[in-house]
Amino acid sequence: MRIAIFTDTYIPQVNGVAKTLNRFTNYLKDHGHSYHVFAPEDNGICSTKDVTRLKAVPFKIYPECKISFPNLSKMKKTLKEFNPDIIHIATPFTIGLSGLHIAKKMKIPLVASYHTNFDHYLEYYNLTFLENILWKYLDWFHKPTQKIFVPSNDTLNHLVTKGFNNVSIWTHGVDCSIFQPVANNDEIKQKYNITSKYTICFVGRIAPEKDLETLSKIINYTKQRFGKKLTWLIVGDGPKKEEMMNKTGTNQIIYTGYLQKKELVEIYSMSDLMVFPSDTETFGNVVLEAMACGTPVIGASAGGVRNIIRDYSTGILCEPKNTSSFCQAIEDCLHETEMLKRMSKKARDYALTQDWNSIFNKLVLDYEQVVTPHAPILLSKKA
Repeated sequence: MRIAIFTDTYIPQVNGVAKTLNRFTNYLKDHGHSYHVFAPEDNGICSTKDVTRLKAVPFKIYPECKISFPNLSKMKKTLKEFNPDIIHIATPFTIGLSGLHIAKKMKIPLVASYHTNFDHYLEYYNLTFLENILWKYLDWFHKPTQKIFVPSNDTLNHLVTKGFNNVSIWTHGVDCSIFQPVANNDEIKQKYNITSKYTICFVGRIAPEKDLETLSKIINYTKQRFGKKLTWLIVGDGPKKEEMMNKTGTNQIIYTGYLQKKELVEIYSMSDLMVFPSDTETFGNVVLEAMACGTPVIGASAGGVRNIIRDYSTGILCEPKNTSSFCQAIEDCLHETEMLKRMSKKARDYALTQDWNSIFNKLVLDYEQVVTPHAPILLSKKA
């Protein structure tokens, strides 16, 4: 197939959408499909044969997506030369709008994916008064699409209740050959100068929508409860990093910034637990990555996270914003060594079933059914 992707976030940006789309384009290349991505400029990276980069500035509310300045005539020319079978819009900002406009004008089959619960974000940015306007826009934006792909059942149900049609699951996976337990965690602890008995990590953007208020309270409680027996590792960066450091202090806490895959795997692997209180996730890629490394996750029972964690099996689900619930779960895990070992194994076993190739195969089958709706699906096995 020939697939055109329009997205307002793409590598080298560090977020779930950008990483998923990059993995998908690698899959397409490996399986004989052609693709062309329209994405924002970032860090001076230029356009290539397969990626058209567009001038852009950060979006103030959500800097991981950028507001671009598309040249529609040039985009149409590039698209005509590429001659796609289908257009996939991954984000609803300016590049996504361009893809929507061009698909309708050129009568190209059109699908979209919904990766971010923007309505949930509004609460954390004191913008709840915009919710009705947001949903009207999202409804208008997605109406022309023949399918809307979402990463979890929770997100599917959320959109269906808002009146969206043609919603399908495009779940996310994990590469268990990369994300896997590391044999010698003692060496990794030495690297970070960690001498404590226990280690807990948080991985994600340090921004309001990750519920940093609850995370800060959890950290402060556990610091008081466990003292020097516990070290926290905060992996990521974002606009609220300095504020969070002021709330929690830096004693027994290591802020690593963004890490490359190898270092990230090390952090997951040496951690006894990962704590993830965010209640705004459509999926929760970092949750699955931690589980692949044999690290149980204590997460909010909300959004896509509750579709990944099996309570008291691969991790523990807690009531969102309930600090006491999270703290009790941490104590239960750290004091029950055998339970923690069982959860670690089950977390890894579950992650092994979430294979990217199978997931992308299904997405391509869905594409083919949009392009040729009456074609026998068995013919798509070539994907």
